[in-house]
Amino acid sequence: MSKLLLDTSLLTVPFAGAAGIKEVCFIGIGGIGMSALARFFLEQGVTVTGYDKTRTALTIQLEDAGIQIHYEDGLDQVSRSAAIVVYTPAIPADHKELNWYRENGYTLYKRSDLLQRITASSLNICIAGTHGKTTTSTLVAHILRHSKMGCNAFLGGIASNYETNYWSSTTNCCVVEADEYDRSFLKLQPHIALITSMDPDHLDIYGTPEAMEEAFIAFSKLISPAGVLLYKKGLHRATSLEATHKLSYHLQDITADCRSVELHVEDGTYRFDVVVAGDLLKGFQLHMGGLHNVENAVAAISIAWLMGIEEEKIKEAIANFKGVQRRFELIWQSKQVVLIDDYAHHPAELTALVAGVRSLHGDTSCTIIFQPHLYSRTRDLAAAFGAALDAADQVILLPIYPAREMPLEGVSSELIASHIKNARVSMLPKEQVTTWVANDLKRNENQKRIYLTAGAGDIDQLLPSLRQLLSISCN
Repeated sequence: MSKLLLDTSLLTVPFAGAAGIKEVCFIGIGGIGMSALARFFLEQGVTVTGYDKTRTALTIQLEDAGIQIHYEDGLDQVSRSAAIVVYTPAIPADHKELNWYRENGYTLYKRSDLLQRITASSLNICIAGTHGKTTTSTLVAHILRHSKMGCNAFLGGIASNYETNYWSSTTNCCVVEADEYDRSFLKLQPHIALITSMDPDHLDIYGTPEAMEEAFIAFSKLISPAGVLLYKKGLHRATSLEATHKLSYHLQDITADCRSVELHVEDGTYRFDVVVAGDLLKGFQLHMGGLHNVENAVAAISIAWLMGIEEEKIKEAIANFKGVQRRFELIWQSKQVVLIDDYAHHPAELTALVAGVRSLHGDTSCTIIFQPHLYSRTRDLAAAFGAALDAADQVILLPIYPAREMPLEGVSSELIASHIKNARVSMLPKEQVTTWVANDLKRNENQKRIYLTAGAGDIDQLLPSLRQLLSISCN
């Protein structure tokens, strides 16, 4: 099948990398996608500097690696010797440093423009979708690395196996998380493309769900004529996706080209076989929770098989996969209490998160602590958020994390709460969550409890105090 569908001759061409670039400045270097590019250039021997508004664990890691970063927007710290300046669309229009670079004729790149340049002559595996792309791209990159085929990985999350969102290889292959925000993924040149989902999101950019779907259709048209499109079975407007070779995938739909079979849970591990375009691959084990992650694994396994990686090597890689930080990440587990953290910030992701918990833990009492991300997303999807959260037994709603946005009149977490019909709902500031959990444990000390923290903001800052609480209360 791989020989029929995919031309891998590009793998033998030397990877061009950062040829000709001596210094790069990143404005917004602490973003997960920007930091991967910063690591790439640093490894290539390029001088890297950067700005971000907040010092985080990620920027500290970059500093420890040798990157000079400052946290105040001012002209006294700008690098005047940068060959190129890279910025994220989230940077505000009045940013002093970015405007100084613009006014003084520096070469400016959006992150997507730079990815386009880096991957211009490589075999590119591009994973797109409004959710699922980080785990799936990390799975694909992990299989290629673990199997010794190799790849250059630019990921939107920290791979737990390697504690990084970027790694390199001399193999002329790039695995790229293809971000739909700001239409960034339309700059890429995929040879293998995967579309996990096209649910409405980023309507502040696209305006309508239909416009966002059109962007995914345009993305499918970018695939090399010798390449392959893998798409989730059941996608709305799937028939409009264009590629010379198309394959569908699904968790278990028997009409999908790629799917799992004989799926069951044994000792907390998913065990399954996979059908890839008529070929049966047997004996997979995935130690990462969530049925949606089994589906992500099906997609990654299918890509690896189409690239000609041996079945046994794929199986070994999947069994070895430790997951992605903040993607169904098990933070604490005892006989009585489980704590899982997830980046879920879209209704479909929250639905998958709770369903994944139910698939492993049945009807155990489930409390989800959710921090909505963006006023515009809350406004546009409030009813869907309420329906998704209603699958839990208790919901704790934190204030909206604004990120790049200013408040919108009438938009708050209460808007989501108004659409929750069955689950018990509480509104809490972040600072009171650990105390609330402590009291909940006391009230239910003889009952098994599952706590989920979810959101794309800074809710993960709660994890150290929650972990400490559970280590005291549950021992």
